[in-house]
Amino acid sequence: MSEQSFAEFAPLIDAVRSNEQRYASIPGLAWPDGVKIAVNITVDFDAMLLRRLLNEPPMQLAKGEFGGRVGVWRLLELFESHRIKTTMFTPGRICELYPDAVVAVAKAGHEIADHMWEHRVPAQADIERAHLSRACDAIERLTGRRPQGSRSRHNHELLHEFGFIYSSHHWADDKPYFMANKRGRLVNLPFHYAIDDAMYFSFSWQNTENAAQRITDTDKVHDLWRDAFLQQYATGVGYLNICLHPFVSGRSLRIEMMDRLLTFMKSMPGVWFASCHDVARHCIDLESSGAKRA
Repeated sequence: MSEQSFAEFAPLIDAVRSNEQRYASIPGLAWPDGVKIAVNITVDFDAMLLRRLLNEPPMQLAKGEFGGRVGVWRLLELFESHRIKTTMFTPGRICELYPDAVVAVAKAGHEIADHMWEHRVPAQADIERAHLSRACDAIERLTGRRPQGSRSRHNHELLHEFGFIYSSHHWADDKPYFMANKRGRLVNLPFHYAIDDAMYFSFSWQNTENAAQRITDTDKVHDLWRDAFLQQYATGVGYLNICLHPFVSGRSLRIEMMDRLLTFMKSMPGVWFASCHDVARHCIDLESSGAKRA
């Protein structure tokens, strides 16, 4: 590489090296005996909050409200019928808007994790801290437990300070990994928009024009997600993080699709349906036990 070319790519090279220091694979990643894949079914309980931030019209706000009034209850029934545990990433404001739903989800044994105060992270550090504190307090008041996981762009040092052990917002890998910060490390449980229902089923998504609308056949999405599951399953130490939204997947035809998908996944031996907290804690304990043996 010439000196000119090296100078041109130097910032990119520096960024790659910086990320290598920030991200670390989990050495000897393995699941409990007999488990071939860990599956996190995650739910972003946004309701109408994102719609409000985007200043969308009342019809879109009502679509979000459907998630809090109807969709979240249908998802809860679906999870109970399959006897699986999930993680619901919940904005603190939702605890005020739909407290009965949040309590019911927690009582059913599902994890309630952080999803910001009102679906945004303020740019000012003092306001960001206040938002995170309010969100944690709101969740703890309803569930009796402070969240230890977040799906957000919150500063990782701040999350670490507040006692969080994991994030589920980044996708530098398709398996869990560590993300370093000045205070320590968080486990990151990666998800990807290809396994996110809003990418396929959101009409009038974020004020888009007609050509950008997303109304996809449920059979196509079922097959895409099944294939993603099978690809990870074949690795022997697989991981899949499926992201749902009550206002999207709470619709009857998509509940039916998820019922078929969960039934298929359960038919395979060695599938661990766990909360994000359980997977993150397993990764931390795995590294700790490895360090002790060394």
